[in-house]
Amino acid sequence: MRENKGRTPKQISEFDERVLQIRRVSKKTRGGNTIGFTALAVVGDKNGRVGFGYGKAPDVSGAISKAITLAKRDIVNIKVNEGTISHNVSAKFGSAKVLLKPAPKGSGIIAGGSIRSVVELAGIKDISAKMIGASNKMCNIKCTIAALKKLKG
Repeated sequence: MRENKGRTPKQISEFDERVLQIRRVSKKTRGGNTIGFTALAVVGDKNGRVGFGYGKAPDVSGAISKAITLAKRDIVNIKVNEGTISHNVSAKFGSAKVLLKPAPKGSGIIAGGSIRSVVELAGIKDISAKMIGASNKMCNIKCTIAALKKLKG
């Protein structure tokens, strides 16, 4: 059997990762078109810590890995109270507005799109949410995280 010379086996990530959006983008250059990809990812440990990242690269796998790395770098801590949030909270970012309300135990996550991903990965099990304004996933994620940061114990 071969020795593992100073290398550690691949680390098991403490975070769950979710890729929300992959886009193909092109740029006009002097020699023609340059094609690249962007990825939007959210990571969380389902225990009150969540973050998001946006990565750009010439290939899809590179963009996804950059997005996940950036998401792990910008983790925020959120106060979860028995599977829900403690009070109503709203936030605004750009044209996006988000309203988050606590829900009774067992009602589940009543939220759409990107808000659902963020609150699931944060570890919130019962919540009611509404997105108002933008349908832009990046704005909605930033707005949701800003609202979750406003929570008091």
